[in-house]
Amino acid sequence: MCGRYALYADGEQLAWRFGLPVPHPVPPRYNIAPSQPLLALRHNPDTRQREWTHLVWGLVPRWAKDPTIGNRMINARAETLHEKPAFRDAYRYRRCIIPANGFYEWQKVGAAKRPYFVRARDDLLLGLAGLWATWHSPDGSELHTCTIITTDANATVRPLHDRMAVILPPDAYALWLDPDAPLSSLAPLLRPAPDDLLIAYPVGTRVNSPANDDPSLIAPADAPQQSALEL
Repeated sequence: MCGRYALYADGEQLAWRFGLPVPHPVPPRYNIAPSQPLLALRHNPDTRQREWTHLVWGLVPRWAKDPTIGNRMINARAETLHEKPAFRDAYRYRRCIIPANGFYEWQKVGAAKRPYFVRARDDLLLGLAGLWATWHSPDGSELHTCTIITTDANATVRPLHDRMAVILPPDAYALWLDPDAPLSSLAPLLRPAPDDLLIAYPVGTRVNSPANDDPSLIAPADAPQQSALEL
């Protein structure tokens, strides 16, 4: 799964990587958690243009009676997007990309879990595949939400968890955001990242609390497990 990630790139790095103007100032965040707002890139159905936007992490389908359903919708399995009522319309019409410098996974060590930070080997930004939706509340307000798509873990992440976020290759960003793209052209993108794309290293347990959000969270922690995860 993907339940915590970091985005600390500046606006110019985001603009270069995703081919859009520099977004409004985005403060660096090292511990983005479900139910929080996050930066995303999507195709705006009204303007027919790609845009930066903010979405709440935890997808609330338009037909939901209670928005708290989003607490259970932070991830969507790639294998069942086309059939799950909560995701199939969004998969067809409302896809987004969630920029990230890296994400966290937890490895079981006896009765405890040890956090790891996973990032690109070249330290460039990652584009995570997501879906978005708009929910209309009884008072007429709108809630814009999203979910991150997951697939089988690659060789780097597998020692930590059996699932990982879908990481889109940069040359597929335009296709993923194209509302007219046939689903048959999207399915091949929903695969594990190449085994040589990422590195993972242990970090301190302060990341366990979403209340902590500072650069020290991604600092490597001394651990014998480092060699096993290609440090």
